[in-house]
Amino acid sequence: MARPPVRFAVSLSGVNGPELVLGPLLRHADEHSATVWVETSAACEVTVLGTSAPTFEVFGHHYALVVLTGLDAGSALPYTVELDGATVWPEPGSAFPPSRVRTLPLDSTDTTLRLVFGSCRNPSPDEAQGVDALVRYAHRMASLPEWDWPQALLLLGDQVYADETSRATRRWLARRRDVTEPPGTEVVHFEEYAHLYHETWSEPALRWLLSTVPVSMIFDDHDVRDDWNTSAAWREEMSRTPWWGQRLRNAFVSYWVYQHLGNLGPSELKADETASAVLASPGDKSDVLRALADAAADDPDGVRRVRWSYRRQFGRVRLLMIDSRAGRVLSGGRRAMLDDAEFAWVEDAAETDAAEVDHLLLGTSVPWLLPPAISHAESVNEAACRRPGLRGRISEALRQAIDLEHWAAFRESFDRLGRLVTRVATRERPPASVLVLSGDVHHSYVSAAHVASPPAAPVYQLTCSPLHNQAPWPVRAAFSAAWWRVTERLLRARSRRAGVPPPDFTWSRVAGPCFDNAVMTVELTGRHAVSVLEHSGKDGLSEYARTPLTGDGGND
Repeated sequence: MARPPVRFAVSLSGVNGPELVLGPLLRHADEHSATVWVETSAACEVTVLGTSAPTFEVFGHHYALVVLTGLDAGSALPYTVELDGATVWPEPGSAFPPSRVRTLPLDSTDTTLRLVFGSCRNPSPDEAQGVDALVRYAHRMASLPEWDWPQALLLLGDQVYADETSRATRRWLARRRDVTEPPGTEVVHFEEYAHLYHETWSEPALRWLLSTVPVSMIFDDHDVRDDWNTSAAWREEMSRTPWWGQRLRNAFVSYWVYQHLGNLGPSELKADETASAVLASPGDKSDVLRALADAAADDPDGVRRVRWSYRRQFGRVRLLMIDSRAGRVLSGGRRAMLDDAEFAWVEDAAETDAAEVDHLLLGTSVPWLLPPAISHAESVNEAACRRPGLRGRISEALRQAIDLEHWAAFRESFDRLGRLVTRVATRERPPASVLVLSGDVHHSYVSAAHVASPPAAPVYQLTCSPLHNQAPWPVRAAFSAAWWRVTERLLRARSRRAGVPPPDFTWSRVAGPCFDNAVMTVELTGRHAVSVLEHSGKDGLSEYARTPLTGDGGND
C-alpha cells in the first residue's frame, strides 16, 4: 500500500485550516515585479500584498507562486502570507525583522548592488561540518539596516544532498522502506526529495533570509547524485541500476518545483510552456511535470530538450546562470558541457545589447578556472579516456575516483567559453568586469584570467564553497598543492607530452585558497566592483579577503 505524503506543516494560523509547510521564499525581483513561493499543507488560496494565487498539486503536495506586478521601483514592502484569508507568516513573536519585497531602483548608477553567493550547504548538524556560514550571515543581516542588505542571493548547487543524507533523514527513510536494499539511504521518491528540501530550508534564520532576499538557484551533482553526468561510462553504469530512472525523474520534478520555477520572472513564466500549464489553474500537475522530467532525462541524440539555464538582469548588471550538469553532451563519442543550441543561447545572451551592461556575471556550479595544475590534469585525463583498451579504462576509473569532471575535462566547452569571455572583454566598449561565479570544489578562491592585454575588461573566476560542508584533510592538501607553481609546471609539461594544446590564456590566483565554510559577496557600484570573501569561525563571520575587481574608474 502506498504511504500517504508526510507533512511537515508548522501551524501559524491557530485554526484548523491549511498550514504553511515551507517558505515563503522571495524568488524573482526586478524594478516592478516579484514572485513569492510557498508550500502548503492543503489546497488553498495564497495571498501576498493583496495578490492571490491558487495552489497546484504535485504528488500529494501543494505549492503556489504568487506573481506580484505593478510595484514601485526601489520600494521595500513588508508583507504577510495568508492562506484562505488566515495570516500564517510571519511567525508570532519572531525575533527577525519583517519579511520584505524589495524592488530594484530604476537608476542604479550610484547604488551598490550586493550579490551574495555560495554552494554546497549540507543541513546536517554534525559538528564536523563546522559552523554554517549562510545561517551566520542571516543572523548578522538581521541586525543591519535595510540599506546594507544584499539585493540577491545566488545558490550555485548542492542545495540538497540526495546521496549523502543526514542521520535524521536516514532514520526517517528506514521507517518508510527497507534501506538494506539499493539505493539504501539515498533518496528516490518525490516524497523523499520534499523531505530533503524541508530539512534544508526550515532553519529559522535561513527561512527568514530566504523570505527577504531574492534567491536564484542552479543544481549541481549532489542535488541528484555525486559525479552526476561525469561521463558516458558513468551514465551507462547508472542506467543499469533498477532505481536510477525513478531517482532522475523525481530529481527533475522536485528541482522544477522547489528551485527552477522561482528562477523565472513574470514574462518568462508566461512564455514557458510548463510554467503556463502548471500556474494557469489549480489542480494536480503531476503528469505535466512527469512529462517534463522524462524529456529532460532523455537525450538519445545528444540534444537536451529542457533548458535549465536562465538570465537575470539587475539594472546594468547581467547574470547568466549556466546549467553545467544536466545539459552535458556525452553521446556519440562527443563530450561537451552544453549542446550547441544551449551554448549559442549563452553566447547570444552574453553579447546582445552588450553596451548596456556594466558587469557580466556567468554563474556555473562547477568552476571554469580551477587551480591550473588540476585544469591540465583534467584535460590530459579526458584525452586518455578516449584511448582504447586498458589505458582508457584506467583513465575512466581515475576520472570517477577523483572527480575530474569540471569545465577543463570538457575541453571543447572550456575553450569555447574562453573565446566568449575574450570576445566580451575585448570588444570596442567592454564591460567593467566579466566575473565567473562558481562553487562545488569545497574551497574558496579568486583567480584573475589574463585573456588579453589591457584595455581589456578584467576577468575573474570567483569560487565560494562550501557554505556548510567541510572537506577532509586529503582533499585540502591536494587542492593546496595544486596551486603551487611547481605542480603547475609538472602538469603543464605532462599536458604537452600528451599532445593537449595549452589554453589561449593564462590565469593566476589572487586570493585563497580558503577551506572554511564561507560566503562571498560581489559589490557592484556603477563600473566599480569588489569581491568580499568571509569565512565562518567560532566568533562569527570574518573577512578573509577583499579583492578589487576593477581599476580606478573601471574601463570608463
